[in-house]
Amino acid sequence: MDHALSKEVETQVEKRPGRLAEFWFYFRENRGAVFGFYVFVVFVIIAATAPWIAPHDPTQQFREFTLLPPVWQEGGSWTFPLGTDPLGRDMLSRLLNGARYSFFVGIVVVVVAASGGILLGLLAGFSPKWLDALIMRLMDIILAFPSLLLALVLVAILGPSLTNAMIAIAIVLQPHYVRLTRASVIGEMGKDYVTSARVAGAGLWRLMFVTVLPNCLAPIIVQAALSFSTAILDAAALGFLGMGAQPPTPEWGTMLAEAREFILRAWWVVTLPGLAILITVLAINLMGDGLRDALDPKLKRS
Repeated sequence: MDHALSKEVETQVEKRPGRLAEFWFYFRENRGAVFGFYVFVVFVIIAATAPWIAPHDPTQQFREFTLLPPVWQEGGSWTFPLGTDPLGRDMLSRLLNGARYSFFVGIVVVVVAASGGILLGLLAGFSPKWLDALIMRLMDIILAFPSLLLALVLVAILGPSLTNAMIAIAIVLQPHYVRLTRASVIGEMGKDYVTSARVAGAGLWRLMFVTVLPNCLAPIIVQAALSFSTAILDAAALGFLGMGAQPPTPEWGTMLAEAREFILRAWWVVTLPGLAILITVLAINLMGDGLRDALDPKLKRS
């Protein structure tokens, strides 16, 4: 009987899916998230291969072909499938290369904001009450300002450039990681495994980074996905206001700013960068929603 019982347990263990398979099972139930994931993969591939797949140099000017319409419109040419901008630059090449800047902005902002936010959140969760209160009140002050307005002020102080825009956006997004990490840490502190680690003699740094932090990563990963899309939007907004990437950089927000006065004469110079921003941000938000469903045990569907 014992042999049969052990065999049944082994069979159940073998049937139990791995963590990756379980994650994908819950993630794929959200069709919007799967669609967003596929669009995001295409976005990453375009960002990685843009210099090789773009038909022209994104800064090259063809002065005899200014404001050429897309190929499906009368007067269009297959040489410039999506038309040209007011300076005769190929729209397709600029959009493809703009994906590189957007992806770079998203990665840098998420890494910087998450690294600093997780560290401060862990510190707040493990620190004495006075230090915890000091850190959280500082975060509350940052959150009291509208995010784009605060980023605009920081860029105005640092100087208009893509690098300074990324620094400003990272600072603005950091409080979200601090609050999320602190809340997760406080929720884990009373659990048995933390008490066992303390009794076993684990030091403070080991408790923070080895024992507690891995169990707080699920909501942080979801926040990182949503912050990625927020970073792209904010970078485009700063570029549109002239405080982000500077011309002739083919960044989507900067492309919108350069094309404002031609919106009635040449719809494609404004519509196409706007659609690129819309589709990318929507796809990442949908993917983030699926990550939340797949990583949060409370939201997993039976």
